[in-house]
Amino acid sequence: MARESFDKELQLLRLLFLTAGAYNRQQLAERLGISVHTLDKTIKKLKDIQSTFYQHVGDEEKKEYYTQLRYNYFEVTDNFLMFLYHAKSLKDSEVERLSHILEKLKQQPLSIKDLLDTFVDSEPDEKTIRQDMKYLEEIGVIKNVSEIRPYIYQFDGELLNSLTDDELLDLYDFIDFMANTQLPAVPGYLLQEKVKRYLKHRLKLTDASAFLYKYHFVSRILDEYQALILTEAIRQRKIVEFHYYTPKRRKFYDSQNTNPTFQRDTSGRHQKVIPLRVIYDHQYGRWYLLAQGCGNGPLRKYRVEGMTKLVTGKSVTPEIFSSLQASADERIAHSWLIDTGKLVTVRLRFFQPRDTPHSFIQERVEAQGQWGIVTEESRESFVYEINVNSTMEITPWIRSFGSSVEVLEPLFLRKQFQKEWEELLAYYESV
Repeated sequence: MARESFDKELQLLRLLFLTAGAYNRQQLAERLGISVHTLDKTIKKLKDIQSTFYQHVGDEEKKEYYTQLRYNYFEVTDNFLMFLYHAKSLKDSEVERLSHILEKLKQQPLSIKDLLDTFVDSEPDEKTIRQDMKYLEEIGVIKNVSEIRPYIYQFDGELLNSLTDDELLDLYDFIDFMANTQLPAVPGYLLQEKVKRYLKHRLKLTDASAFLYKYHFVSRILDEYQALILTEAIRQRKIVEFHYYTPKRRKFYDSQNTNPTFQRDTSGRHQKVIPLRVIYDHQYGRWYLLAQGCGNGPLRKYRVEGMTKLVTGKSVTPEIFSSLQASADERIAHSWLIDTGKLVTVRLRFFQPRDTPHSFIQERVEAQGQWGIVTEESRESFVYEINVNSTMEITPWIRSFGSSVEVLEPLFLRKQFQKEWEELLAYYESV
């Protein structure tokens, strides 16, 4: 990962995606807690990153990208997600060097010595090129085609070249579907872009997309790189530190002024915790972290979107980490998502749809109902029962069934729904 912080870029893109051009420059700056000058610098930085990764795009099209991002963001979502992800992962010098290597290997197979000779403006050393080649070989972009030294490498496009046109289109549809509905999303976007470019070159297709995704949380995908860092920290049992801004705060980011004369404390709360689990809420497109404070204290829960300046620290012993993780797993064993409240039994009666060959209501309950079970069943209805840690997280799911469900237990939840429906009835009464 690059050392430079991309907090402002992440927050700016998230805000642009969520508001779709509703804010002007002054309002964006105020919302982000930065000056208009800093906002302009951030936008310029994004444009520079964009120019690095989309050198094949004409100047006129580059000028339109920012306008498209503000007012037509859905159509360019994958482009901006990808170049931001790339920029977070690679420095500018690495981007230029790797792009140069791939371009030369696409033309013809070359040895490392031959590659070194192709660099004109910059002259990387042999050790750097060997590391780059090892990295590209590990991720399957290039392959070694010789058995003896000096090793000869070539661009690995064998898979795409071996497919028929119909197979290639089927592959793109599959990648497109998986990238937009499964996890993780960013690697899927990267692969999708590669196949899309190949389709454009081979079949002259400007747009191969066959699907449109209604529940597409583009702003949340920007949090994915944070989640990947956290999962790696969990794998290595490392402590993490970050500044946290709760979702209740109006301001999610404060700039870190580098001028000592105008230095001010950040309003984010500094956190130092042992990460235990990363959980994804598919319904709302949110990432959560379950963690334990380095001292004694309760199990902590964070929304990943509120984290900035995330860094990893020292490792904890396997014994301590295993004990903390087992305790966390026990606390959320009956959580609909991450709730750790008091255990309660929820009993629901679902009404079967009429005049249909199958019960789509029961199919949905069985698919989404996690560990709950159907205890009674008839042609008209069935009873579903589940033990959960409090009813707060399961309530929106129950509410989504509308008049097709009745809460039987617990009594307080039944009364809560009665009150909600009475309020709805009052709204729709005749005037």
